[in-house]
Parts: sequence; structure tokens; C-alpha cells
Amino acid sequence: MAQVTVQQLAETVGAPVDRLLTQMKEAGLPHSAAGEAVSEEDKQTLLTFLKRSHGESTAAPKRITLKRKTISTLRTSGSQGKKTVNVEVRKKRTYVKRDASDADSEMQDAAKLEAAALAEAERQAAEARAAEEAEAAEKAAREAAEAEEEAAVAAAAASVPEPEPEDEKDLDPEILRQRAAERRMAREAAEAEARKAAMEARKAEEERVKAEASAKVEREKEAAAKRPKRLHDAPAPQTEEQRKKAARGRLDRSSPGGRGKQRGHNLSLSDLEAAESGMMRRRGGRKKMRGGSHAEHGKHGFEMPTEKRAHEVELADMTSVGGLAQQMSVKAGEVIKELMKLGVMATINQMIDQDTAILVVEEMGHKPKLISADALEEKLEETLAQHEGTLEPRAPVVTVMGHVDHGKTSLLDYIRKAKVASGEAGGITQHIGAYHVETGHGMISFLDTPGHAAFTAMRARGAKSTDIVILVVAADDGVMPQTEEAVQHAKAAKVPLIVAINKMDKEGADPDRVKSELAAREVIPEDWGGDTQFIEVSAHTGDGVDNLLDAVLLQAEVLELQAPRDVPAQGIVIESRLDKGRGPVASLLIQSGTLRQGDIVLAGLQYGRVRAMLDENGKNITEAGPSIPVEILGLDGTPDAGDLFAVVESEKRAREVAQYRQDKTRDSKLQRQQAAKLDNMFESMTAGEKKTLNVVVKADVRGSLEAIQTALLDLGNEEVQVNIVSGGVGGLAETDITLAITSSAVVFGFNVRADASARRLVENEGVDLRYYNVIYDLIDDVKQALTGMLAPEMREEILGIAEVRDVFRSPKFGAIAGCMVTEGTVYRSRPIRVLRDNVVIYQGELESLRRFKDDASEVRNGMECGIGVKNYNDVKPGDLIEVYEVKEFARTL
Repeated sequence: MAQVTVQQLAETVGAPVDRLLTQMKEAGLPHSAAGEAVSEEDKQTLLTFLKRSHGESTAAPKRITLKRKTISTLRTSGSQGKKTVNVEVRKKRTYVKRDASDADSEMQDAAKLEAAALAEAERQAAEARAAEEAEAAEKAAREAAEAEEEAAVAAAAASVPEPEPEDEKDLDPEILRQRAAERRMAREAAEAEARKAAMEARKAEEERVKAEASAKVEREKEAAAKRPKRLHDAPAPQTEEQRKKAARGRLDRSSPGGRGKQRGHNLSLSDLEAAESGMMRRRGGRKKMRGGSHAEHGKHGFEMPTEKRAHEVELADMTSVGGLAQQMSVKAGEVIKELMKLGVMATINQMIDQDTAILVVEEMGHKPKLISADALEEKLEETLAQHEGTLEPRAPVVTVMGHVDHGKTSLLDYIRKAKVASGEAGGITQHIGAYHVETGHGMISFLDTPGHAAFTAMRARGAKSTDIVILVVAADDGVMPQTEEAVQHAKAAKVPLIVAINKMDKEGADPDRVKSELAAREVIPEDWGGDTQFIEVSAHTGDGVDNLLDAVLLQAEVLELQAPRDVPAQGIVIESRLDKGRGPVASLLIQSGTLRQGDIVLAGLQYGRVRAMLDENGKNITEAGPSIPVEILGLDGTPDAGDLFAVVESEKRAREVAQYRQDKTRDSKLQRQQAAKLDNMFESMTAGEKKTLNVVVKADVRGSLEAIQTALLDLGNEEVQVNIVSGGVGGLAETDITLAITSSAVVFGFNVRADASARRLVENEGVDLRYYNVIYDLIDDVKQALTGMLAPEMREEILGIAEVRDVFRSPKFGAIAGCMVTEGTVYRSRPIRVLRDNVVIYQGELESLRRFKDDASEVRNGMECGIGVKNYNDVKPGDLIEVYEVKEFARTL
């Protein structure tokens, strides 16, 4: 082959010249211009390089897939005028190169199929020859019958004798006409008899042909039943003449309009059967249906169900109308109709009890199946219980509890040599902090709980998820409300208690006072005959800290703490938050097993794969064992603090259980909302409407959000209350501000801030947005706002009393009472009451107040005056005129 230039090669392969030169250079060829010649060896070198660069071997491919896409335009006319629709047709064909063994087996199969096809073709050719011979015989018989009929008619006509002309010469013309009529009638009668005989003969022949055709049809039906149904077993015409003859009744595969099939496409089984049926119908029409009927080949394989299908419907304790309809494969309206027949008015989202659901299911013809409401939970518990590992000693989990500002976090800081308390807002801990430290006495995991009154739930969770509780009490402050509450939590959780008397370095430290106060609350020291260790420590100087750690480890040895390590991890969610860059972040405390990166974790209502795992210092780790607190990333949401977590075997199982828990939570929420609406209706009927302060709360962690919501809902009384419109974890977004605008709510951000779009919306709409980092500041502000919403208290204050001594008549003012002021001061501009025998008989106002002839605005005690009561003239001596004033006093919660 002649050499070509780089330019010609680029045009042949359809590639730019620059790109081809670059590839040739990468292949090691010396070509650098478009006019240089390219030899066959250069082409092979370039081809080998391209195959190697694309990851292909030099061997020929076994499978090649060709794709083709064509776009055509379709014009349609509608109500809005003509439209143009682009129709895109995509085609894909795959060619596979067989191996030698496959080719041999396929050749054997092809030989067998060819033999079967030849036999079938010979059978069809014989049938075709028989049909042609039968048709020729029928035609010959029909022609013979017609010829016989004509011969009979001619013979009948010839059998009537004609008179000789010479015999009729002398006859009368009338007689001649009579004889001609008789001859004509005889001839017609003979012709009729001949036709009748011919018709009977033809009828007999037709019956014979029909019998032969019926026998032929039966034989073809039997042959069709034995005929193979697979596409590659279908018979093929043998000779060119037979192919041309069969092509008149078959599909034309080469024509563009052959039943929508395009040139070169393989026919499907339905196309082949339809073609054979059409050919036999057309052939049978020409041969009076001798070929038989092949309708059974073109029948559809599927039939529409005629009977109603009964479903097995799973019913729990409570089921929604929509879920019930979905299980029965009917519309929700049908279920609502059945409920209305039973006298129950329900909506698609309403929950109905199990008994009502059973009646509805049975009425609609289905089978109810009662299941446990917690079937998925029970199955999950069974699966988790099957994991039994080898028990090994584990480190104790210690929770530090106590009153606010008694030194809990400072004590932990000294133990782990960190500075956490100085970084806390307001000097108080506002979430559960988890640490594990390696001491000289062994590893210990610590949980630091808040001491503020609002964090009661968090302290309760800390007590439930721990092995030992360290109760920190300030030696100079004694037992406080949160100290007593921590004791109650520890006793409720049945957790051993160790008391750390802190701040022993202060001058006013009195450990005996602490011991006596705790003894009064049934916490007896060991040196007083009890079972509780009391350790005197100082977080500032570090005195007694080693004794405290020894006491913790001693208590841990007594408890003999053990947990398996070679099983999937289980534990409790300490805290969760929403990080803007990393998404949901959950702090977990592993109680048993080992948590590894990549595990599927189910935590409360959320699930996900552990994408990353961090320790309390923010360092990446790949696995963590029992008693280790970790932070994980990868959950689809922020689980509630206190939720249990477990590692499950598959994401499908985790998704099913999480979805079930979410549905259960939503259903219970709907029930509470319906009950709350009913309660609110009755409350509004029996009392006035409450004033409500709507708030939107966003916090940094789930525990703080829970504490804030609980504290806000506890505020209020019978007149005012707090309504939490929305609460969540993470920064304030534009949707939160929009919700606050819609509901006229105040927005609170606790250790979070609003983004740029949210701030612009706040400025434009004038939304009240407040930031807090100390929880009691937030609670105080809300309490003040609720106080301002309270209606003021109205109190009456008596300013003065005047005794009527005599009554005078005035033409201008009517009855004028001459009075002596006996108490306080009488004011003309204040309301009055007229008392007779200490009973109020009139309430109104003064019309005039005079001293002598002068008007006076007030008259003090011990002075005389004249008083005119407006619109009242029945004043008598001895009555008392009481002057009073109504004052408003602000109320507080």
C-alpha cells in the first residue's frame, strides 16, 4: 500500500492534525509536520501505543457495542397552533466473538437445527403439493360436472321428436301452433330435470371436497401442535422458488415498512408467528381454508385477572388510613367510604385503632393479620442479642455532677491538664463533655454534666449512662438544689456515689458541714458507718486528686466492669450538633463492642455510615472500644441526646428501622396534636384565650436545645405561655427567619449566628433576633417578656371619707350635703361611693365640692365642705361619702 501523509491520515481517521501529531510524538515517532509520510510500520506503532494508553490489549476484542442516535422532527397541530416535536431514537447493537469451543457447539446446534428445518421444509413442500393437486382435482371435477350438465340438457332437448314437415302440411294452423307449444313445454321439462340431476351431483361432489378439507385441517392442527415454538427452531424455506412463494405471505425483513422492523433487525417470536398466521389465512382463503387455522400461535400470553385478589393486611395497634389503603391496593377514598359506613369520620392521615381497621379490612374482602407494633424493634434486638463476644475488663465511665460553680469542670481540667472552664460562656458548662484520660492508675472516661437548673434532663442522662458518679460539693457553699437533685438522679439510676468536697483551699471551707447535710439526705460517709467515700480535694492546688482517682478505681474493681470487644458496637448518644462544613456530628459513648470506620450505625431516628471518627481532641481514629467517647460523621441527621445507638449488618436494615421509628414518632405526634386541639378548645370555652409568645430557637447542640425548650415551656401561667414554633440544631437560615415572620415569632440563637441572607431578611422585615451564650440570660429575657404580656392587677385605694351632717337644697345643684371629712382627703375629680349603714347605695362622681362659697379641688381631714353628688339627690344625714382611686400594679410570673 502506498504511503500517506499525516494530513491524509488525519482526514481518514477524522482527527485534528495537531492532536494526531501529538499522539505520534508520544508514541515515539519522529513526525512533526502535516506533510511528512507515514508508513505501515508507523501506523502499527501508533495503533499499538493508542491501545496501550486506553488500557486495551493487543488481542482482538470479544464484544463490540455500536450505538446510534437519530433525531427526527414531528409536526403536530393543536389548540395553540402547530407544534414541532423532536423525536430521538436510540439504537444499540452488541456483537460477540465466540470461542472455538462455543463455535463447535454452536455448529453442532446449527447442524441439528438445519436438519430439523429441512425436515419441516420438506413436510411443508409436500403439503403444498398436496394442496395444489387437490385444487387441480377440484377444478377438473367442476369442469366435468359443467360439461355433463350441458350434455344432459342437450340430450333432453334432442329426445323430444320433431314432426316431419310433410306430415304437417295439410294440418290447420291452429293445430300446428298447439303442437309447437306442447313440444316447447316438453323440452323445458327435460331441461329442468337435467339441471336438477346436475345440481345433486355437484352437491355430492362439494360434500366430498369438504370432508377431504376437514381431514386436511385436522392433520395440520396435529402437525402445528408438534411444531417447535422457539425462534431458532422455526422452519425455513429450502428452495428459491419456495422462498419466493412464501414471501408473498410472510414479513419482508428487508423492506423499511415491514411491521415497523428496520433492515437487518432480527424478528421476534411474535412477529414470526404473526407472519405464519397471516400466510396461512391468505393461503386458506384461496384454498377454502384447507390450510387450517393457526390463531393459537398469535394469542397473547397474559390475561387480565377477572377475580378480585385478596391481600393479607398487616395491622398494628394504630394504623393510618393512607397506610391501610396502600396495603390493600385501593384508593384512600374507598377506605374512607367504608369508615363512614361504620360511623367513623376520618381523613387520609388520621390514625385508627386495630379493631376498626379489622372491620374495614374484612368488609373490603381482605385478610387481616395482627402484628406487634414493635416487630422491627424486636427483630433488631434479637439480632443484636445473638452477638456474644468474650467479656474483657473495661475502663469505668465516671460522671461528674453537682451544683453550678462548685468546680466540676475545674476538677476535670486539673485531671486532664486542660483549660475548659475558662472557655465556657458565663463560667458554666452547658453541654455534656466527654473525655477519656490515661492516668497512672489506669484509663478512666469522664462525663461532665451541666449544673444549671435548666439541664436537669442532661444530668439524668449522665447518671443513666455511667458506672460511677462523682458528686462535687463546694466546702464553703454546702449542699445546694442541684446537689440534691444529682443525689436523686444517682439513686434512681442505682449508681455508686463518690463525694468530692472541693475548694478545700478556701478559708471558709467546712467539710463537716457538707457531710452532715448529705447525711441528712441519706448519703452517709464511710467514717460515719456508711458506704459512701468522701474525698477532700482542691481543683486549684490539686490536693486530694490522686486520692479521688484511687477511690474511683477501687470502686470500679468492686463493680468488676466487663464488656466484649469482638462484637458490633452499642452505646448511647451523648450529644449531637450540626456543623456547617461537616454536617451532622454525633458524640457517642461506646458501652460494648468495637466501633470501626465504615460501620452502619443506627442511632435513634437517624442512621448512616461512619465516614470519619474523631476522639475528644479532634484526632482521627479508625476504631474505638468500650468506654471510649468518640465523635462520628456520616449520619443523615442529628439524633437526640440520650438515644441508644447500635451497629447493624446492612444499610437496608438500618433504613427500615429508622423509617419505622420516624413513622411511629410522627403518628404519636399527630395523636398529641389532635388531643391538644381538643383540650385547647375546651380550655378556650371555659376560660379566656391565653396570650402566647411565639419563639424560634436554634442551638449549637441537641442537649442545649432540649434544655432551652424544657425551660421555656415551664414558664407561663394560666394567662400567658410560650409557644415554640420551631427548634433545631445549627445556624440560623433564611427559612427560620421566614417562619418567624409568618408566625410573628421572636428568634433566639444560642451559640449560633445567622447567615448573610438571613441577616438581610431580618433587617428588611424588622424581626426581633437575639443571640445568647448563657442559658439563664435567655430564660430571664423570656420571663420579662411574658411578664409584660400579663394584664396589670387593678387595686382600689380609699383616699378619703366624709360624713354627711346635714342636707341643704339648692335650686341649681339640688341636694347639697354638708359634710365633715373624717379620714384622708376628699378630691373632686375622683369617683365616689355613698354608704348608708356601711352598705353601698350609690356609686358615681362628685358634681361640686365647695368650702363656704368657693370651689375647692380637695378638702383635707377635719375640715367641713359642701358636696353635691351628680345625678343623686337621696343623700341623708349620717351617710358616708367614700372617695377612692383605682391603681394598676404590674404583675410578675
